Amino acid sequence: MRKILSTCFILLIGLSSCRHSINENSLPGAELQHFCNQTLTDVIVYDIISPPVASRMYAYSNLAFYEGLRNELDTLPSLLPQLHGFDSLPVHVDSYKVNHRLTAALAFLKVAKALAFSKDSFVVVESKIKNAFDTLSSASLQAAEKRAREIAAVILKRASNDRYKLTRGMPKYSVFGEKGKWVQTPPEYADATEPHWRLIKPLLLDTAAQFRPAPPPPFDLHPASVYFKELQEVYEVSRTLTPEQDTIAQFWDDNPFVTKHAGHFTYANKKITPVGHWMGLLAIFSRQTGANELKTALAYATTAAAIFDGFISCWDEKFNSSTVRPITVIRSTFQSEWNSLLQTPPFPEYTSGHSVISAAAATTSIAIFGNEFSFRDTVEVKYLNLARNFASIRAAADEAGISRLYGGIHFRAAIEEGKKQGNKIGELYVSKLLLKK
Repeated sequence: MRKILSTCFILLIGLSSCRHSINENSLPGAELQHFCNQTLTDVIVYDIISPPVASRMYAYSNLAFYEGLRNELDTLPSLLPQLHGFDSLPVHVDSYKVNHRLTAALAFLKVAKALAFSKDSFVVVESKIKNAFDTLSSASLQAAEKRAREIAAVILKRASNDRYKLTRGMPKYSVFGEKGKWVQTPPEYADATEPHWRLIKPLLLDTAAQFRPAPPPPFDLHPASVYFKELQEVYEVSRTLTPEQDTIAQFWDDNPFVTKHAGHFTYANKKITPVGHWMGLLAIFSRQTGANELKTALAYATTAAAIFDGFISCWDEKFNSSTVRPITVIRSTFQSEWNSLLQTPPFPEYTSGHSVISAAAATTSIAIFGNEFSFRDTVEVKYLNLARNFASIRAAADEAGISRLYGGIHFRAAIEEGKKQGNKIGELYVSKLLLKK
Protein backbone atom coordinates (compact mmCIF):
# COMPACT_ATOMS: atom_id res chain seq x y z
CA MET A 1 0.00 0.00 0.00
CA ARG A 2 1.32 3.42 -0.89
CA LYS A 3 1.65 5.90 1.87
CA ILE A 4 0.73 9.48 1.10
CA LEU A 5 3.05 11.94 2.80
CA SER A 6 2.29 15.64 2.58
CA THR A 7 5.42 17.78 2.34
CA CYS A 8 3.61 21.05 2.84
CA PHE A 9 2.49 22.76 6.00
CA ILE A 10 -0.20 21.21 8.18
CA LEU A 11 -3.14 23.49 8.79
CA LEU A 12 -4.49 23.31 12.32
CA ILE A 13 -7.57 25.08 13.59
CA GLY A 14 -5.29 27.94 14.56
CA LEU A 15 -4.23 29.06 11.07
CA SER A 16 -0.75 30.45 10.71
CA SER A 17 -2.24 33.84 9.92
CA CYS A 18 -4.15 33.79 13.22
CA ARG A 19 -1.53 32.61 15.69
CA HIS A 20 -1.20 36.08 17.09
CA SER A 21 -4.05 38.16 18.42
CA ILE A 22 -5.35 40.82 16.10
CA ASN A 23 -7.20 44.07 16.61
CA GLU A 24 -8.94 46.53 14.35
CA ASN A 25 -5.83 48.69 14.08
CA SER A 26 -3.63 45.76 13.05
CA LEU A 27 -5.71 45.29 9.89
CA PRO A 28 -6.17 48.83 8.57
CA GLY A 29 -7.94 49.58 5.30
CA ALA A 30 -7.71 46.82 2.73
CA GLU A 31 -5.51 44.66 4.99
CA LEU A 32 -8.69 43.21 6.46
CA GLN A 33 -9.73 41.79 3.10
CA HIS A 34 -6.21 40.58 2.33
CA PHE A 35 -6.32 38.73 5.66
CA CYS A 36 -9.68 37.14 4.84
CA ASN A 37 -8.47 35.97 1.44
CA GLN A 38 -5.27 34.52 2.88
CA THR A 39 -7.39 32.62 5.39
CA LEU A 40 -9.46 31.19 2.54
CA THR A 41 -6.33 30.33 0.57
CA ASP A 42 -4.89 28.43 3.55
CA VAL A 43 -8.06 26.37 3.84
CA ILE A 44 -8.22 25.68 0.08
CA VAL A 45 -4.60 24.47 0.09
CA TYR A 46 -5.23 22.28 3.14
CA ASP A 47 -8.42 20.79 1.73
CA ILE A 48 -6.81 20.20 -1.71
CA ILE A 49 -9.57 22.00 -3.58
CA SER A 50 -9.43 21.83 -7.39
CA PRO A 51 -8.94 25.13 -9.24
CA PRO A 52 -12.50 25.35 -10.67
CA VAL A 53 -14.06 24.73 -7.25
CA ALA A 54 -11.64 27.17 -5.64
CA SER A 55 -12.72 29.85 -8.13
CA ARG A 56 -16.31 29.42 -6.97
CA MET A 57 -15.31 29.87 -3.33
CA TYR A 58 -13.26 33.02 -3.98
CA ALA A 59 -15.95 34.56 -6.19
CA TYR A 60 -18.87 34.19 -3.79
CA SER A 61 -16.83 35.12 -0.72
CA ASN A 62 -15.40 38.30 -2.26
CA LEU A 63 -18.78 39.37 -3.61
CA ALA A 64 -20.03 39.10 -0.03
CA PHE A 65 -17.16 41.26 1.24
CA TYR A 66 -17.82 43.94 -1.37
CA GLU A 67 -21.54 44.05 -0.63
CA GLY A 68 -20.84 44.36 3.08
CA LEU A 69 -18.31 47.15 2.68
CA ARG A 70 -19.72 49.34 -0.06
CA ASN A 71 -22.39 51.13 2.02
CA GLU A 72 -19.74 52.71 4.21
CA LEU A 73 -18.74 55.20 1.54
CA ASP A 74 -21.96 54.85 -0.46
CA THR A 75 -20.22 55.59 -3.75
CA LEU A 76 -20.57 52.27 -5.58
CA PRO A 77 -23.79 50.37 -6.23
CA SER A 78 -24.40 46.70 -5.58
CA LEU A 79 -22.90 44.33 -8.15
CA LEU A 80 -25.54 41.68 -7.61
CA PRO A 81 -28.30 43.13 -9.85
CA GLN A 82 -25.88 43.14 -12.77
CA LEU A 83 -24.99 39.47 -12.30
CA HIS A 84 -27.17 36.45 -12.98
CA GLY A 85 -29.33 34.76 -10.38
CA PHE A 86 -29.07 36.91 -7.25
CA ASP A 87 -32.03 38.09 -5.20
CA SER A 88 -32.08 41.73 -4.13
CA LEU A 89 -30.44 42.49 -0.82
CA PRO A 90 -32.86 43.51 1.94
CA VAL A 91 -33.11 47.25 2.51
CA HIS A 92 -30.59 48.30 5.13
CA VAL A 93 -32.76 50.41 7.42
CA ASP A 94 -30.26 50.83 10.27
CA SER A 95 -27.13 51.46 8.22
CA TYR A 96 -25.98 54.19 10.59
CA LYS A 97 -25.45 51.58 13.32
CA VAL A 98 -23.29 49.29 11.22
CA ASN A 99 -19.53 49.08 11.05
CA HIS A 100 -19.24 48.08 7.40
CA ARG A 101 -15.69 46.78 7.68
CA LEU A 102 -16.81 44.25 10.27
CA THR A 103 -19.92 43.46 8.23
CA ALA A 104 -17.80 42.78 5.14
CA ALA A 105 -15.40 40.45 6.95
CA LEU A 106 -18.21 38.54 8.65
CA ALA A 107 -20.13 38.17 5.38
CA PHE A 108 -16.98 36.88 3.65
CA LEU A 109 -16.30 34.34 6.39
CA LYS A 110 -19.90 33.11 6.58
CA VAL A 111 -19.95 32.44 2.83
CA ALA A 112 -16.48 30.88 2.84
CA LYS A 113 -17.38 28.65 5.79
CA ALA A 114 -20.54 27.43 4.05
CA LEU A 115 -18.60 26.49 0.91
CA ALA A 116 -15.54 24.92 2.57
CA PHE A 117 -14.85 21.50 4.07
CA SER A 118 -12.67 22.74 6.96
CA LYS A 119 -15.33 24.92 8.56
CA ASP A 120 -13.75 25.07 12.02
CA SER A 121 -10.96 27.25 10.70
CA PHE A 122 -13.43 29.99 9.76
CA VAL A 123 -15.15 29.75 13.13
CA VAL A 124 -11.84 30.55 14.81
CA VAL A 125 -11.10 33.44 12.46
CA GLU A 126 -14.61 34.89 12.80
CA SER A 127 -14.22 34.90 16.58
CA LYS A 128 -10.88 36.70 16.29
CA ILE A 129 -12.35 39.28 13.91
CA LYS A 130 -15.23 39.99 16.28
CA ASN A 131 -12.80 40.36 19.20
CA ALA A 132 -10.77 42.80 17.12
CA PHE A 133 -13.82 45.08 16.94
CA ASP A 134 -14.69 44.77 20.64
CA THR A 135 -14.63 48.55 21.12
CA LEU A 136 -17.87 48.83 19.15
CA SER A 137 -21.16 49.15 20.96
CA SER A 138 -23.30 46.05 21.32
CA ALA A 139 -25.85 47.65 19.00
CA SER A 140 -23.21 48.11 16.29
CA LEU A 141 -21.91 44.57 16.72
CA GLN A 142 -25.40 43.13 16.47
CA ALA A 143 -26.21 45.29 13.44
CA ALA A 144 -23.03 44.13 11.65
CA GLU A 145 -23.80 40.51 12.44
CA LYS A 146 -27.37 40.88 11.20
CA ARG A 147 -26.33 42.56 7.96
CA ALA A 148 -23.60 39.99 7.35
CA ARG A 149 -26.16 37.20 7.71
CA GLU A 150 -28.48 38.93 5.25
CA ILE A 151 -25.73 39.33 2.65
CA ALA A 152 -24.48 35.77 3.12
CA ALA A 153 -28.00 34.41 2.74
CA VAL A 154 -28.46 36.11 -0.63
CA ILE A 155 -25.04 34.98 -1.88
CA LEU A 156 -25.49 31.41 -0.67
CA LYS A 157 -28.97 31.12 -2.14
CA ARG A 158 -27.48 31.85 -5.53
CA ALA A 159 -24.68 29.36 -4.85
CA SER A 160 -27.23 26.68 -3.96
CA ASN A 161 -28.89 27.18 -7.35
CA ASP A 162 -25.81 27.35 -9.59
CA ARG A 163 -25.93 23.59 -10.37
CA TYR A 164 -22.83 22.80 -8.32
CA LYS A 165 -24.71 20.24 -6.23
CA LEU A 166 -26.14 18.69 -9.40
CA THR A 167 -22.66 18.12 -10.81
CA ARG A 168 -21.55 16.30 -7.64
CA GLY A 169 -23.72 13.32 -8.49
CA MET A 170 -22.99 13.10 -12.20
CA PRO A 171 -20.98 10.25 -13.77
CA LYS A 172 -17.25 10.24 -14.45
CA TYR A 173 -16.00 11.31 -17.84
CA SER A 174 -15.98 8.43 -20.29
CA VAL A 175 -12.75 7.78 -22.20
CA PHE A 176 -12.92 5.66 -25.36
CA GLY A 177 -9.33 5.82 -26.59
CA GLU A 178 -10.21 7.71 -29.75
CA LYS A 179 -7.13 8.96 -31.60
CA GLY A 180 -6.35 12.57 -30.71
CA LYS A 181 -8.78 12.61 -27.78
CA TRP A 182 -7.87 12.92 -24.12
CA VAL A 183 -6.98 9.89 -22.04
CA GLN A 184 -5.73 9.70 -18.46
CA THR A 185 -2.09 10.66 -18.06
CA PRO A 186 0.83 9.41 -15.93
CA PRO A 187 1.85 9.06 -13.21
CA GLU A 188 -1.55 8.65 -11.53
CA TYR A 189 -3.81 8.15 -14.56
CA ALA A 190 -6.52 9.97 -12.62
CA ASP A 191 -10.07 10.52 -13.79
CA ALA A 192 -10.89 13.88 -15.34
CA THR A 193 -11.31 16.78 -12.91
CA GLU A 194 -14.77 18.42 -12.94
CA PRO A 195 -15.95 17.11 -16.33
CA HIS A 196 -19.38 18.72 -15.82
CA TRP A 197 -18.14 22.17 -14.77
CA ARG A 198 -19.51 23.65 -18.00
CA LEU A 199 -22.99 23.17 -16.48
CA ILE A 200 -22.30 25.61 -13.63
CA LYS A 201 -24.26 28.84 -14.08
CA PRO A 202 -21.91 31.73 -14.98
CA LEU A 203 -22.09 35.01 -13.09
CA LEU A 204 -21.90 37.41 -16.05
CA LEU A 205 -21.52 35.28 -19.17
CA ASP A 206 -24.81 34.47 -20.87
CA THR A 207 -23.69 30.89 -21.47
CA ALA A 208 -20.57 28.80 -20.96
CA ALA A 209 -20.03 28.85 -24.73
CA GLN A 210 -20.36 32.63 -25.16
CA PHE A 211 -16.66 33.02 -25.91
CA ARG A 212 -15.89 29.55 -27.20
CA PRO A 213 -12.52 29.76 -29.00
CA ALA A 214 -11.58 28.61 -32.46
CA PRO A 215 -11.19 24.82 -32.68
CA PRO A 216 -7.74 23.41 -31.88
CA PRO A 217 -5.49 22.29 -34.73
CA PRO A 218 -6.78 18.92 -35.99
CA PHE A 219 -4.88 15.88 -34.78
CA ASP A 220 -2.51 15.08 -37.62
CA LEU A 221 0.93 13.48 -37.34
CA HIS A 222 2.03 14.40 -40.83
CA PRO A 223 5.29 16.40 -40.41
CA ALA A 224 3.88 19.35 -42.37
CA SER A 225 0.71 19.70 -40.26
CA VAL A 226 0.16 22.48 -37.74
CA TYR A 227 -0.53 19.89 -35.06
CA PHE A 228 2.72 18.03 -35.61
CA LYS A 229 4.73 21.24 -35.56
CA GLU A 230 3.19 22.21 -32.21
CA LEU A 231 3.79 18.72 -30.86
CA GLN A 232 7.41 18.88 -31.97
CA GLU A 233 7.78 22.30 -30.35
CA VAL A 234 6.73 20.95 -26.94
CA TYR A 235 9.16 18.06 -27.31
CA GLU A 236 12.09 20.21 -28.46
CA VAL A 237 11.50 22.85 -25.79
CA SER A 238 11.62 20.11 -23.14
CA ARG A 239 15.03 18.99 -24.45
CA THR A 240 16.56 22.48 -24.56
CA LEU A 241 14.93 24.03 -21.52
CA THR A 242 16.94 26.88 -20.00
CA PRO A 243 17.22 27.40 -16.24
CA GLU A 244 15.04 30.52 -16.59
CA GLN A 245 12.32 28.59 -18.44
CA ASP A 246 12.48 25.84 -15.82
CA THR A 247 11.99 28.43 -13.07
CA ILE A 248 9.08 30.05 -14.91
CA ALA A 249 7.32 26.71 -15.29
CA GLN A 250 7.80 25.81 -11.63
CA PHE A 251 6.79 29.27 -10.44
CA TRP A 252 3.40 29.17 -12.20
CA ASP A 253 2.70 25.45 -11.70
CA ASP A 254 0.01 26.11 -9.06
CA ASN A 255 -1.07 22.47 -9.09
CA PRO A 256 -2.87 21.92 -5.76
CA PHE A 257 -1.74 18.30 -5.43
CA VAL A 258 1.41 17.04 -7.13
CA THR A 259 2.44 13.44 -6.51
CA LYS A 260 6.02 12.21 -6.62
CA HIS A 261 7.00 8.55 -6.56
CA ALA A 262 9.98 7.00 -4.78
CA GLY A 263 9.92 3.23 -4.67
CA HIS A 264 6.79 2.12 -2.82
CA PHE A 265 6.10 5.61 -1.52
CA THR A 266 4.09 8.40 -3.06
CA TYR A 267 5.00 11.85 -1.81
CA ALA A 268 2.44 14.59 -2.27
CA ASN A 269 2.96 18.35 -2.33
CA LYS A 270 0.06 20.65 -1.61
CA LYS A 271 0.31 23.99 -3.36
CA ILE A 272 -1.70 27.09 -4.06
CA THR A 273 -4.22 27.08 -6.94
CA PRO A 274 -3.86 29.49 -9.88
CA VAL A 275 -6.86 31.36 -8.48
CA GLY A 276 -5.18 31.74 -5.12
CA HIS A 277 -2.07 33.00 -6.90
CA TRP A 278 -4.08 35.79 -8.53
CA MET A 279 -5.84 36.63 -5.27
CA GLY A 280 -2.40 37.04 -3.73
CA LEU A 281 -1.38 39.27 -6.62
CA LEU A 282 -4.42 41.50 -6.00
CA ALA A 283 -3.09 42.14 -2.50
CA ILE A 284 0.26 43.15 -3.99
CA PHE A 285 -1.40 45.47 -6.54
CA SER A 286 -3.56 47.03 -3.85
CA ARG A 287 -0.68 47.72 -1.49
CA GLN A 288 1.69 48.97 -4.18
CA THR A 289 -0.82 51.42 -5.67
CA GLY A 290 -2.17 52.55 -2.30
CA ALA A 291 -5.72 51.58 -3.26
CA ASN A 292 -8.37 52.26 -0.65
CA GLU A 293 -10.42 49.42 0.76
CA LEU A 294 -13.48 49.97 -1.43
CA LYS A 295 -11.43 50.03 -4.65
CA THR A 296 -9.66 46.90 -3.44
CA ALA A 297 -12.94 45.18 -2.63
CA LEU A 298 -14.19 45.96 -6.14
CA ALA A 299 -11.00 44.47 -7.58
CA TYR A 300 -11.34 41.26 -5.59
CA ALA A 301 -15.04 40.89 -6.41
CA THR A 302 -14.81 41.50 -10.15
CA THR A 303 -11.55 39.61 -10.68
CA ALA A 304 -12.66 36.57 -8.69
CA ALA A 305 -15.97 36.57 -10.57
CA ALA A 306 -14.19 36.84 -13.94
CA ILE A 307 -11.94 33.93 -13.00
CA PHE A 308 -14.98 31.88 -11.97
CA ASP A 309 -16.61 32.52 -15.36
CA GLY A 310 -13.23 31.88 -16.99
CA PHE A 311 -13.11 28.35 -15.61
CA ILE A 312 -16.67 27.67 -16.76
CA SER A 313 -15.81 28.92 -20.26
CA CYS A 314 -12.50 27.06 -20.39
CA TRP A 315 -13.95 23.77 -19.11
CA ASP A 316 -16.75 24.05 -21.67
CA GLU A 317 -14.13 24.02 -24.41
CA LYS A 318 -11.94 21.40 -22.74
CA PHE A 319 -14.71 18.85 -22.68
CA ASN A 320 -16.06 19.94 -26.06
CA SER A 321 -12.82 19.39 -28.00
CA SER A 322 -11.37 16.84 -25.51
CA THR A 323 -7.84 17.32 -26.86
CA VAL A 324 -5.15 14.81 -25.94
CA ARG A 325 -2.26 16.00 -23.77
CA PRO A 326 1.30 16.30 -25.14
CA ILE A 327 2.67 13.53 -22.91
CA THR A 328 0.38 10.95 -24.49
CA VAL A 329 1.36 11.75 -28.08
CA ILE A 330 5.04 12.42 -27.43
CA ARG A 331 5.39 9.02 -25.77
CA SER A 332 3.79 7.26 -28.74
CA THR A 333 5.59 9.36 -31.37
CA PHE A 334 9.03 10.46 -30.16
CA GLN A 335 10.10 8.91 -26.86
CA SER A 336 8.25 6.20 -24.93
CA GLU A 337 9.56 7.21 -21.47
CA TRP A 338 9.26 10.98 -21.94
CA ASN A 339 7.92 13.01 -19.02
CA SER A 340 6.79 16.60 -18.91
CA LEU A 341 8.62 18.89 -16.50
CA LEU A 342 5.35 19.61 -14.68
CA GLN A 343 2.93 16.88 -13.74
CA THR A 344 0.15 16.92 -16.35
CA PRO A 345 -3.20 17.87 -14.75
CA PRO A 346 -6.00 15.32 -15.21
CA PHE A 347 -8.25 16.95 -17.80
CA PRO A 348 -8.19 17.73 -21.55
CA GLU A 349 -5.58 20.05 -23.02
CA TYR A 350 -7.42 22.75 -25.00
CA THR A 351 -7.61 25.57 -23.98
CA SER A 352 -5.04 26.36 -21.28
CA GLY A 353 -6.79 27.18 -18.00
CA HIS A 354 -3.83 29.25 -16.80
CA SER A 355 -3.97 31.32 -19.97
CA VAL A 356 -7.72 31.88 -19.77
CA ILE A 357 -7.97 32.87 -16.13
CA SER A 358 -4.72 34.86 -16.09
CA ALA A 359 -5.81 36.93 -19.08
CA ALA A 360 -9.23 37.52 -17.53
CA ALA A 361 -7.70 38.46 -14.16
CA ALA A 362 -5.13 40.75 -15.76
CA THR A 363 -7.79 42.58 -17.78
CA THR A 364 -9.98 43.37 -14.76
CA SER A 365 -6.97 44.18 -12.57
CA ILE A 366 -5.54 46.60 -15.12
CA ALA A 367 -8.90 48.37 -15.40
CA ILE A 368 -8.76 49.07 -11.66
CA PHE A 369 -5.08 49.44 -10.80
CA GLY A 370 -3.55 50.39 -14.17
CA ASN A 371 -0.69 48.62 -15.95
CA GLU A 372 2.07 51.19 -15.61
CA PHE A 373 3.90 49.81 -12.59
CA SER A 374 6.37 47.03 -11.97
CA PHE A 375 6.04 44.71 -9.00
CA ARG A 376 7.60 41.74 -7.25
CA ASP A 377 5.40 38.65 -7.08
CA THR A 378 6.05 37.12 -3.65
CA VAL A 379 2.93 34.94 -3.53
CA GLU A 380 4.91 31.73 -4.06
CA VAL A 381 7.50 32.42 -1.36
CA LYS A 382 5.33 30.57 1.17
CA TYR A 383 5.03 27.51 -1.05
CA LEU A 384 8.13 27.39 -3.25
CA ASN A 385 10.48 29.96 -1.71
CA LEU A 386 10.43 31.71 -5.10
CA ALA A 387 9.65 35.30 -6.12
CA ARG A 388 9.72 36.98 -9.52
CA ASN A 389 9.79 40.56 -10.80
CA PHE A 390 7.40 41.78 -13.49
CA ALA A 391 7.29 44.99 -15.51
CA SER A 392 3.48 45.00 -15.58
CA ILE A 393 0.35 43.01 -14.76
CA ARG A 394 0.01 41.97 -18.39
CA ALA A 395 3.59 40.69 -18.41
CA ALA A 396 2.79 38.42 -15.46
CA ALA A 397 -0.31 37.05 -17.21
CA ASP A 398 1.65 36.38 -20.40
CA GLU A 399 4.33 34.55 -18.46
CA ALA A 400 1.71 32.45 -16.69
CA GLY A 401 0.47 31.35 -20.11
CA ILE A 402 3.80 30.49 -21.70
CA SER A 403 4.86 28.65 -18.54
CA ARG A 404 2.58 25.81 -19.62
CA LEU A 405 4.62 25.27 -22.79
CA TYR A 406 7.83 25.25 -20.76
CA GLY A 407 6.21 22.78 -18.38
CA GLY A 408 5.42 20.43 -21.26
CA ILE A 409 1.69 20.26 -20.59
CA HIS A 410 0.19 22.52 -23.29
CA PHE A 411 0.52 23.18 -26.99
CA ARG A 412 1.01 26.75 -28.17
CA ALA A 413 -2.49 27.02 -29.69
CA ALA A 414 -4.07 26.27 -26.30
CA ILE A 415 -2.06 29.10 -24.76
CA GLU A 416 -2.65 31.71 -27.45
CA GLU A 417 -6.35 30.94 -27.92
CA GLY A 418 -6.76 30.70 -24.16
CA LYS A 419 -5.41 34.23 -23.77
CA LYS A 420 -7.93 35.50 -26.33
CA GLN A 421 -10.72 33.68 -24.54
CA GLY A 422 -9.72 35.12 -21.16
CA ASN A 423 -9.30 38.64 -22.54
CA LYS A 424 -12.86 38.57 -23.89
CA ILE A 425 -14.20 37.51 -20.52
CA GLY A 426 -12.22 40.20 -18.73
CA GLU A 427 -13.34 42.83 -21.24
CA LEU A 428 -16.97 41.84 -20.64
CA TYR A 429 -16.50 42.45 -16.92
CA VAL A 430 -14.83 45.78 -17.55
CA SER A 431 -17.60 46.97 -19.89
CA LYS A 432 -20.52 45.71 -17.82
CA LEU A 433 -19.31 46.26 -14.27
CA LEU A 434 -16.32 48.62 -14.14
CA LEU A 435 -16.91 51.27 -16.81
CA LYS A 436 -20.31 52.02 -15.29
CA LYS A 437 -18.81 52.82 -11.89
